[in-house]
Amino acid sequence: MQQQSYVGLDVSLAETAVCVVDGTGKKLFEAKVPTDAAMIAGAIRKHAVGQLERVGMETGTTAPWLWRELQAHGLPVVCLDTRHAHRALSLRVQKTDRNDARGLAELVRLGWYREARVRSMDAQFMRALLLSRRQLMQVVRNVSNQLRGTLKVFGLARTSTAGKGFRAKVQALAAEHEWARPVLDPLLAVLVATEEQLKAITTKLVRLARDDNDVRRMMTVPGIGPISALAFKAAIDDPKRFTKSQAVGPYLGLVPRVYQSGESEWTGRISKTGDELARTYLYEAAGVLLHQVPSWCALKAWGVRLARKNGLKRARVAVRPQTRGAAPRDLGRRHTIRMAIGAARDRGGLI
Repeated sequence: MQQQSYVGLDVSLAETAVCVVDGTGKKLFEAKVPTDAAMIAGAIRKHAVGQLERVGMETGTTAPWLWRELQAHGLPVVCLDTRHAHRALSLRVQKTDRNDARGLAELVRLGWYREARVRSMDAQFMRALLLSRRQLMQVVRNVSNQLRGTLKVFGLARTSTAGKGFRAKVQALAAEHEWARPVLDPLLAVLVATEEQLKAITTKLVRLARDDNDVRRMMTVPGIGPISALAFKAAIDDPKRFTKSQAVGPYLGLVPRVYQSGESEWTGRISKTGDELARTYLYEAAGVLLHQVPSWCALKAWGVRLARKNGLKRARVAVRPQTRGAAPRDLGRRHTIRMAIGAARDRGGLI
């Protein structure tokens, strides 16, 4: 019988702990090597015996890059879901990098893990743009609020500062009250520069949406705009990994938590696992559908009735794409997901 080897990698920026075990769990090699794909691959091939079955590593910020590099070196590397791996590794009394690498090697040897899919480069790039835009929006919001607070403290804000003319009002006040410029000018400079970059990155995202047929098709759904559609595409990446549209709801954390033990059973809030960015934009899209889309459809009518009965926040959560069985009459709520995934899968393309 041919021997088999399994490898666990505990990755950090400078060094990676490598542990190689055989099919019986016997440790063959354990050391720290620089976080370089070529050096890691060389150490694994040097000390692995027989057939190399799996190389396991946890998901993290450096995981996508290292996973692709190790794949290019021909290693059968898999990314382990951090939550599942943490539960197993936390059973060890001593928390060290070497012990974590040994634990990951045992997990891939026993097969007791859930593999986390690594996004494609296109999806990773798109998600990075979306996250950068959200961060810039946060900076604009924080600086604007700081300016409003400063104007109120000095009694300079006597009228409403809401609306698009806020920056012009602050600039006029700074020119009128010379003594306040040391406080207002730095914040104004940051606000102007950030708004320019925010406009540039938003324009880039709109162009990406315009050039993508799948995104344009999703935007025909009421309430779905270019940012929501791009976020959904970046989250799903490859529709072929979903056998049916009902599986997307749990993937995005849109199904309720269920606890059942003996005679006790309850259903809680949605799990909120998966892509938080896509889930947030779907929530915003539900609000747009309920309040800003003038035309009526079955989905909007269902959401409005639910809002009157259970409140607006719960209605927005319910209008977001859910899975079958989560609530009655969920056919309309799955329209966005089914339409987008079905179209892409039929053509064998990405969504």
